[in-house]
Amino acid sequence: MTHAFNWSTGYASRRSPVFARNIVSTSHPLGAQAGLKMLQQGGNAVDAAIAAAAVMTIVEPCSNGLGSDMFCILWDGQGLKGLNASGCAPEAWTPDYFRRKYGADAKTPPKRGWDSVTVPGAVAGWMTLHERHGKLPFADLMAPAIEIAERGYGVPVIVQHKWTNAVSLSELTGQPGFAQAFMPHGRQPHVGERFAFPEAARALKLIAQTRGEAYYRGEIAAAIAAHAREHGGAMTEADLAAYRPEWVTPIAQDYRGHTVHEIPPNGQGIAALIALGILQRFDIASLPVDSVASQHLQIEAMKLAFADVYRHVGEPRAMSLTPAQMLDDAYLDERARRIDPRHAQDHGPGHVPQGGTIYLTAADESGMMVSFIQSNYMGFGSGVVVPGWGISLQNRGHGFTLDETRANVVGPGKRPFHTIIPAFLTKDGQPVMSFGVMGGDMQPQGHLQTLVRMLDYHQQPQAACDAPRWRWFGGTVNAEDGFDPATAQGLRDLGHRVEPFADSYQDYGAGQFIWRLGDPAVHGYAAASDPRRDGQAAGW
Repeated sequence: MTHAFNWSTGYASRRSPVFARNIVSTSHPLGAQAGLKMLQQGGNAVDAAIAAAAVMTIVEPCSNGLGSDMFCILWDGQGLKGLNASGCAPEAWTPDYFRRKYGADAKTPPKRGWDSVTVPGAVAGWMTLHERHGKLPFADLMAPAIEIAERGYGVPVIVQHKWTNAVSLSELTGQPGFAQAFMPHGRQPHVGERFAFPEAARALKLIAQTRGEAYYRGEIAAAIAAHAREHGGAMTEADLAAYRPEWVTPIAQDYRGHTVHEIPPNGQGIAALIALGILQRFDIASLPVDSVASQHLQIEAMKLAFADVYRHVGEPRAMSLTPAQMLDDAYLDERARRIDPRHAQDHGPGHVPQGGTIYLTAADESGMMVSFIQSNYMGFGSGVVVPGWGISLQNRGHGFTLDETRANVVGPGKRPFHTIIPAFLTKDGQPVMSFGVMGGDMQPQGHLQTLVRMLDYHQQPQAACDAPRWRWFGGTVNAEDGFDPATAQGLRDLGHRVEPFADSYQDYGAGQFIWRLGDPAVHGYAAASDPRRDGQAAGW
């Protein structure tokens, strides 16, 4: 399964692909090391992913926390399955609830504060994943995160940069518990400065002891609900107790002899599948890599996909179009015919706010592979931190609309539109790659660009990860630093509005990739980790 990669292909980067029979790839080295520790103790890729995810809540708090949501796609050795651990709206949430509090002109729930918080799903996702597929005791998986939270760690460069940007926002720093948790000494930590999080260690210990039960039906749940009441939020202990993650069947799209798998809605993974389905109708490989013509077709396909997704995707039971209808061959044929190779067009786009997310992937020599993503959304999420427990809560409720004609309208127990999407690649029904790219609406765009590089142009995973990216956002194509100026000008000549943009949070996405080279116990894997983050791929 080496796929005839050109291993010499490369872009400016500090990294090389990592080869091993057991690999964990994350955006922080301590997360990868925690995962490897579980593998070395006899655990499997699921144990590794959960341990890494718990550590990531401590070492990259600008992206995720103990109040996050998560999704996962898992190859268990026999087949592919998905887990949707995104949270549901409190029972009290309706469009009228928000209009009464925020005015008749309100379009969405607020961006920060308790009224942006849906039930956090990540811890329940860890529990559910471990119950069905874990090997080691659940408490063992929490041990590295507990130790790091208690002893502290030196804050790395990119995490510190994002932390600094976050504390400049009064909408975050004024939220209950934020400054106490994330502004020690009245400010953000400096690069290399020790940051400890003993309150989160306390929560992790109780989560470990109760296998997560205390979070949803015990002492932590009571503290979360009490904090919500104290600050005008609607979440109750009953909302937390009622929450259950959902096992789902991934949706799929064929591309260049492979099959790409994504979590079904309420996530935006279908955007990547629509765009790839449209591109399947074009001979991209006949066009030079990084050329104007190749990039133009990818951008136009992505614009068409987003136009559909922003209009139609939400909680599946509320969608007027099914994923199957949106991926129908005749429909994709019609969408592909809308692309003019000579001109950029407006395909009626919408846009979703930027995100704050960690993506990690793990694979072991038995063949188990885990594609895992966890997020607080928009950096530090809601900004709310539950005192005494270090529970930093997401703001996924802001992803709802109050427009009652839309599939994504807020309602009791509904899941909002989600930007975070793990992905997986198979060929002839067998696993090939677990991968993902974090960063709000950049995620499906990152899936598209990296897969085109690997499958059309045979660039090896680290090169595909390193290559400069574009990002379509609200009618503008942002070109990353290092993007060929001649290509950018060529896109302008076709009518694209191309602008450089140094996004202070999500940049141009950040990915992790593990590609299976054959029999994992013999040939192992090749892994990549994005240089846009502090992380690494680590193996043994």
